[in-house]
Amino acid sequence: MQSRAQSSSLVRLFLAADKVPLWLLTLSAVVGVVAGMLATGFQFGLHQILAWRVEGLSHWAQWGLPRWLLAMLVTAVMTVLSLWMTFRFAPEAAGSGIPEIEGALDNLRPVRWWRVLPVKIFGGFLAQGGGLVLGREGPTVQLGGAAGKMVADLFRVSKDNAHALLAAGAAGGLSAAFNAPLAGVMFVIEEMRPQFRYGLISIKCVFIGTVVANVVYRTFIGQDASIEMPSYSPPELDSLALYLLLGGLFGAFGILFNKAILKTQDWYANYHQGRLDRRLVIGGILGAALGLMTVYGPDLTGGGIELIPAVTVGSYTVGALLLLFVGRVLTTLLCFGSGAPGGIFAPMLALGTLFGMGFGVLCQALLPGMAIQPGTFAIAGMGALFAATVRAPLTGIILVIEMTNNYLLILPLLITCLGATMVAQALGGQPLYGQLLGRTLAADAQAKREADAKREAEAQCETA
Repeated sequence: MQSRAQSSSLVRLFLAADKVPLWLLTLSAVVGVVAGMLATGFQFGLHQILAWRVEGLSHWAQWGLPRWLLAMLVTAVMTVLSLWMTFRFAPEAAGSGIPEIEGALDNLRPVRWWRVLPVKIFGGFLAQGGGLVLGREGPTVQLGGAAGKMVADLFRVSKDNAHALLAAGAAGGLSAAFNAPLAGVMFVIEEMRPQFRYGLISIKCVFIGTVVANVVYRTFIGQDASIEMPSYSPPELDSLALYLLLGGLFGAFGILFNKAILKTQDWYANYHQGRLDRRLVIGGILGAALGLMTVYGPDLTGGGIELIPAVTVGSYTVGALLLLFVGRVLTTLLCFGSGAPGGIFAPMLALGTLFGMGFGVLCQALLPGMAIQPGTFAIAGMGALFAATVRAPLTGIILVIEMTNNYLLILPLLITCLGATMVAQALGGQPLYGQLLGRTLAADAQAKREADAKREAEAQCETA
């Protein structure tokens, strides 16, 4: 009894000393539960849609129709429906969704969670379930952020506290997307640092939301790393310079990749000019092409997470790795630039793995005297491309380590990501999500100016 009383006194003393309202911490936990459920349900749903698609194609092929034709038709219809749903009801749900959360944290973008949640979920099911080269992590970050805003609106919290819940939901979403709780926290603190309001309250909310979301994920999915791959020993010290070289190559490529994404979006915009019917035409063509690839080149389609283990165990030659790398660069640009709801984290991780593995195999052949493990370069490449494009090296390092359970590779990851970041900065590159948010804000400003000019012209006509 005495020990129980002492424990209760300690708890009361802690709560009395803590200046963060207990109700806000409780709401952060609620946000974590919702974000975790959304992320877990989204992952389950995607796997089910993909399974249904494969089973359906096999069943319909028995009627005598060519499998490739069925795949083209199914993916084209799914892509068109996804784009129609997105741009008809919630255009802010297009693409990754991470720039939208960053804009919301800066009070520059609204969070219409009642629209975003259903559109992002079902639009994502259709686009990614059809085989488009998109990832689920961006959507889960946006879903988590929308969950934070929903809880804030339902309980009518202040703007400052709503900001903390929004950040907690975003961190929880990423945590549950890849079973990477520390990466979820670091993503908000590092990548969203211009928008995130550092403070005792916000930090605690982010930690609680992330932890709870990850517990929910592990309850349903399990505690294993999200990518099953070998556990590597630390590389020899005399090979560390090769990781720095790999990082420099990724730094240069990251700049080109970011520019290519923006150019692809411009190319799409020049064609559709904001018209929904033209977006749907693009979606139909893109879906048909990707559907054909799911039959004759499946490695070029999908988010890419399933491809990573096969690459790291040495299933591909150097030539095949480089060809697959080039091919997935093109499909990633086309799919992400279309505006279909889906992220680019997973496709970038796959690209980093492909190039890193090819680099490692080449080094092994050219430097037989070194004890080189090509798979370590594949893992380092995953973090390096993320660091070069998103410009969040610490998040990339932690994310890769948690996803692959290769904690012994932290030194080569640090070296590779440092090289990628330094080269990208030296070449004047800007973070990808910041550029995407800037384009969205510029488009909003242009639309507002055009609407104001139209109203002014109509007023002048009425006056005349």
